[in-house]
Amino acid sequence: MPFDAVLLAGGRARRFGADKPAAPLGGRTLLEWAAAAVSGASRLIVVGPRRDVLPGAVVVREDPPGAGPVPALRAGLAEVRSPWLVLLAADLPFLRPGHVARLLDAAGERPGAVLLDDGHREQWLAGCWRAAALRDALSGYTGASLRGLLGPLGPALVALPAGTRPAWYDCDTPEDLAAAEHLL
Repeated sequence: MPFDAVLLAGGRARRFGADKPAAPLGGRTLLEWAAAAVSGASRLIVVGPRRDVLPGAVVVREDPPGAGPVPALRAGLAEVRSPWLVLLAADLPFLRPGHVARLLDAAGERPGAVLLDDGHREQWLAGCWRAAALRDALSGYTGASLRGLLGPLGPALVALPAGTRPAWYDCDTPEDLAAAEHLL
């Protein structure tokens, strides 16, 4: 199914202490790992500062920069042309195209699908959505929470086997990045 990808790569990364999407892991940046997971996207949209690692990506900024995931989603969604989009954080080094395909398949007739972690918690920055459903939801939404925006849409919940490199693993701290390096 055709889809565009929106990678959120403009957060403040307070716990990380540096430009998290540009952090190297196994010869790639975290942003490059996330982009590889959506290699089948018709259009790659990166919300955040311009980085010279993804030629051909559409780069936009949320207003104001660093305002959080809901304004970032608004900025990215404005560039989406496909009926579906995959929404990802830029710090998911173990998410693969097969996982993205599972999300898209699971959505079916629903407005979207979201990945569950090993504790069965929704990972709102690892999902796929009907662009029209997101536009409708955002039109009247004044909150700042992705859960508050996306949860009421009733997405399909996708649990994947944990394995040694769980798809939902994100690198929020330098320690998380170091642990990911050992899992590669």
